[in-house]
Amino acid sequence: MNFDTKSLVSAMAKFDTKPFVSAMASIVLMRTITNEIIPHELLHFFQSGLHHLTRHFAAQFTIVIEEFQGMARNQVFDAAQAYLGTKATVKAERVKVSKSDDRKDLSFNLDRNEEVSDVYEGVSVKWKLVCIQVDSSRIQHSDHESSSVSEIRSYELTFHKKHKNKIFDSYLPYVMEVAQQIKQGDMAIKIHSNESYRWCHEPVKFNHPMSFDTLAIDEKLRSEIVKDLDKFVKAREFYRRTGKAWKRGYLLYGPPGTGKSSLIAAMANYLNYDIYDLDLTSIRDNKYLKELVLSMSNRSILVIEDIDCTINLQNREQDKEVVNNGYNLVTLSGLLNAVDGLWSCCSEEHIIVFTTNHKERLDPALLRPGRMDKQIHLSYCNFFAFKQLAVNYLCITEHELYEKIEELLGQVKVTPAEIGEVLTKDADATECLQDLISFLQDKKMIKEETNMKEENVVI
Repeated sequence: MNFDTKSLVSAMAKFDTKPFVSAMASIVLMRTITNEIIPHELLHFFQSGLHHLTRHFAAQFTIVIEEFQGMARNQVFDAAQAYLGTKATVKAERVKVSKSDDRKDLSFNLDRNEEVSDVYEGVSVKWKLVCIQVDSSRIQHSDHESSSVSEIRSYELTFHKKHKNKIFDSYLPYVMEVAQQIKQGDMAIKIHSNESYRWCHEPVKFNHPMSFDTLAIDEKLRSEIVKDLDKFVKAREFYRRTGKAWKRGYLLYGPPGTGKSSLIAAMANYLNYDIYDLDLTSIRDNKYLKELVLSMSNRSILVIEDIDCTINLQNREQDKEVVNNGYNLVTLSGLLNAVDGLWSCCSEEHIIVFTTNHKERLDPALLRPGRMDKQIHLSYCNFFAFKQLAVNYLCITEHELYEKIEELLGQVKVTPAEIGEVLTKDADATECLQDLISFLQDKKMIKEETNMKEENVVI
């Protein structure tokens, strides 16, 4: 390759070398000052320390434990949360504290982005709760201007990489075991509600006192429901052998005030299952409905009340294009796939309960066996249910006015909620029952007058 020597010399002559020379002179000067002022031994110590620190961090290994594994809840995250609650007050600098009615002691946990150390069989580890604020509405629908701030949480477990085998094989199983023991000591039922596309991080203790012993429904029906629940919880091997997801669907239907919500409470208390109260109107589309269902814990009850009123689920053929204000709505097909599709086998021991006041409005596809395995009609109050209400409200099992009340209950339609309202008016049992008789007689009179008007119209 030939060089034009004259051109190169000319270009170098035009190049301003003053800044370059100045920078090089500064570097040489700083190095000379460093060598003269800082002793060689101390400088070597600093250099060695920096090298050791670099090697130390390079040898660290971090496990990220996210709150959700895909669309399902991560059980390792829940175990870490329970386990670290026992370490927070001792080793953390900032903690969250709470108190529930079912516990004598305060409950502690790590605050956002807080760290805590732990030692297991001589191995030191460090936990950190990482919380990232995200705009959930923009994640779901970036073209919409409204925002809803949500939070993505994960734990980071950091340790020296030479201990990986011990952490994987011993420490993490130990954390899971301790967490299970903690949860067994705190078995209070919780009720969960959904916000945006996730269940709320802090569920509420379910304090409803209703049980099958106090539930005012028909005696035979109550016995059938209890037997059905007992059969379900013992049928794990049956569901596996038959290739079915371990879940059972119930449709509770009947007039308002006949005890549908009370029955759900009795079921939860009987099984000791958490309740997930799903509000379909707050879910943007089928994708996030599926995520919510998948993130439920095992041994839980999914409740969708007033299924005929919350969203339009009548027409499967038209639901593909349903749009409301720019949002894709939950459709019947999406709901059916979430509770009964291929994804339904990803969790176990789920009870699914739909309630409605108008069964006739529901699409037959929602009611077929395998989705709604048992349809329970909760009707008006009979005499057996009334006697249970009298025990609950008045603490009596027999009374001279019972015969008259039984006669009237056979002639009029009245809900358990209406009877309960009458029985709370007075403290004296006799006065309450007399008021109830008057109430039932008024109902009977109105019924007779209505029948007479209808007969006159026909004539």
